Amino acid sequence: MSNILLVEDEALIRSSLKRLLERNHYTVSEAGSVSEACERYNFLDFDLVITDVRLPGEEGTELIGRAKPTPVLIMTSFGNLKSAVDAMKLGAVDYISKPFDHDEMLLAIERILREKTLKAQNEALKLAVAREYPTSGMIGSCAAMQEVFTRIRKLAPLATTVLIRGESGTGKELVARALHEQSTRANGPLISVNCAAIPESLIESELFGHEKGSFTGAQANRKGLVEAADGGTLFLDEIGELPQEAQARLLRLLQEKEVRRIGSTQSKRVDVRLVAATHRNLKQMASEGRFREDLYYRLHVVELLLPALRERGDDILELANKLLERTALRLGVGELQFSPESRAAMLGYNWPGNVRELENAIERAAILCESTEIMPEHLAIDYVRHAPSANSGGRAGAAIEPPTGLSLGDYFQHFVLEHQDHMSETELAQKLGISRKSLWERRQRLGIPRRKTHEADQPPETDGSDS
Repeated sequence: MSNILLVEDEALIRSSLKRLLERNHYTVSEAGSVSEACERYNFLDFDLVITDVRLPGEEGTELIGRAKPTPVLIMTSFGNLKSAVDAMKLGAVDYISKPFDHDEMLLAIERILREKTLKAQNEALKLAVAREYPTSGMIGSCAAMQEVFTRIRKLAPLATTVLIRGESGTGKELVARALHEQSTRANGPLISVNCAAIPESLIESELFGHEKGSFTGAQANRKGLVEAADGGTLFLDEIGELPQEAQARLLRLLQEKEVRRIGSTQSKRVDVRLVAATHRNLKQMASEGRFREDLYYRLHVVELLLPALRERGDDILELANKLLERTALRLGVGELQFSPESRAAMLGYNWPGNVRELENAIERAAILCESTEIMPEHLAIDYVRHAPSANSGGRAGAAIEPPTGLSLGDYFQHFVLEHQDHMSETELAQKLGISRKSLWERRQRLGIPRRKTHEADQPPETDGSDS
């Protein structure tokens, strides 16, 4: 049963409205003025405050601010639209004109209370999700990722500039999004900019805006992305690619909290939190004169280092399973799973492209797989596992370690030349974890001839399948 506070100075209207609400199973408390309501009640005890605008002493709109976060429904005289508009600007949840129909009042109350309940449930759900998944879209149980999650929770509520470092594809933008969504700026904009994707001649205009006629092609005033991020978060990815001129403007933004459009003589104050990311060593770049040293120290307030996928152990399989589930659903290909060989291949592969490469490999595998089980050849990663060693007597399944110092290409050539005399092309492909077509194509590319030919070992026909 919802509790409603009714503030109305006319006793007849107040008692009539109270009876209406109580007949509809609401608990009603009443007051005749703002001062009486403030003296007698704690607004947090109520689900809704209904107040007339015209009251003795202070106007009813004073309750809008004092009752927060309890919603306030304003009653205003018929035709007094200005009072209603002013009340809405102050934060009233809605208004209703006198004289009102009883059903109209009940419907308004029901809608307001329902929206209040949904908002509370949504906030509770967001908190629960934040506890279970501290960053949007990021998964990881290893110690390094747990440390990342802890630092995100600690840094998110602050206005501190954060520098995210990590290899390409490790999820730096996801971290920036989590910092924004868990901050007090969550209701403001998150503007993401890839500094490497914008031509050097345009990046200053894109970031800081320009005035009409400031350069050739500037046919109108344009607000930059920094201004667009006012009240929110600006995420600059690949900040190491930012030209020197743009670096100087960015330094002023960090120092003075203001931005000046190209061609303008006026600066504008902006409230922007900066989160930057790079895969480069900015400190070394600064020492070599390729990045402003003063900007580096402004950015390097707090550094958040993301581990490479190859350093995350069993997180690889956890991520792979989640990505496969999501990809299969999006592509509508039914339920898929990884074979034991695929799981071993993923754990042993170096993943130079990190999570982005894993995601792409899984999407490709989901498209090419013709059964419910994904095999290593579907992933198309250059990984070798469980091949017979030179002293294993050709025993199938015996593990071999690649000779120290060999690249994957060198090891492929070494393995094929060593074992092709006693293994068929099919057996070689199986032990290398690739398809026969892929094996044949790599032979052609590397110039590795066959020493003995079997009928079954002829080059596979191109059937449109990928390697």
